[in-house]
Amino acid sequence: MFNYTVDTSKTVSEAVEALEENLKAEKFGVLWNFDLTAKLQEKGEDFDTPYTILEVCNPQEANRVLSENLMIGYFLPCKIVVYKESDSVKIGMPKPTALIGMVEDQNIKSIAEDIEQRLIKCIDQSA
Repeated sequence: MFNYTVDTSKTVSEAVEALEENLKAEKFGVLWNFDLTAKLQEKGEDFDTPYTILEVCNPQEANRVLSENLMIGYFLPCKIVVYKESDSVKIGMPKPTALIGMVEDQNIKSIAEDIEQRLIKCIDQSA
């Protein structure tokens, strides 16, 4: 699977708030909190599913991977999504290892594995 996704009993807002706190503990900052639902509605689209996209970054890790391979910037910043589907709220992300696997660079792969585990921890703690 290219993604890691969990269910939570929290609302979208509560899950986003928990994520922001847990990400801080791992030194990931939220660069952008994008309310996709509001933006689509603003553009006249009939979309009412609560859907938030967080773009997150750890500056030290970004520096590490970009110093190894500038093409890794194609995958930055990391995205975590929180959305409502049916009666549950989901928190998920594309796995950094799945994205980095396309570059076929073993040095970067080990960094991606570490980042992925840290982001999974943040997601699990937020659920």
